[in-house]
Amino acid sequence: MADYTFFTNPMSRGQIARWALHEVGADYEQVLIDWKDKPDAFLKANPMGKVPTIVHHADGGDRVVTEAAAICLYLAEMHPEAGLLPNDGEMADYYRWTLFASGPIEQSITSRALKFEPKPEQEMLAGWGSFDRTIHTIDEKLSADSWVCGDRFTMADVYVGSSIDWGLTFGIMPPLPSLVGYAERCQARPGYKAAKAIDGKLIEEMKK
Repeated sequence: MADYTFFTNPMSRGQIARWALHEVGADYEQVLIDWKDKPDAFLKANPMGKVPTIVHHADGGDRVVTEAAAICLYLAEMHPEAGLLPNDGEMADYYRWTLFASGPIEQSITSRALKFEPKPEQEMLAGWGSFDRTIHTIDEKLSADSWVCGDRFTMADVYVGSSIDWGLTFGIMPPLPSLVGYAERCQARPGYKAAKAIDGKLIEEMKK
């Protein structure tokens, strides 16, 4: 049995988790999910019926991890040999920007795609404040640093990079030099290329 069972669909946020799995060199078996016919094993692992979901077949028993950001951080912890964990000086940026991507960036992209923008008086209730403030904040960060933790790639870049790659690909985020340059650095990673090649092939097969 592989170390991990990976429930996914290539046309989903499962692409984030696959990239993370490849960055740490994890031994995994994929289970492709049909939205209209979700297997019982998947729903037992994640009653939300959402991908990505991984099951880590650890020595002490199976461990289920859901939510793409959590999967990324978990895999980095389980595979310290991959060198993707932060050191003490990097830890603040590592957690801050991973959760910034899973919160404000995710929400701002989704709200704009759905054509919902909070009114100024509603911004206090909106976790992302506003689309413009979110973009300005990440632009400022990536204008100053090559990676989330400065000059070194960490697992935080898998999640943050996936968020920005997604926003740029669908034309929701503006193609600012800082964002485009960062996305291109992420896309040059061997792990990114390997994971995207698998999902790209699966998507093509689904179209036939």
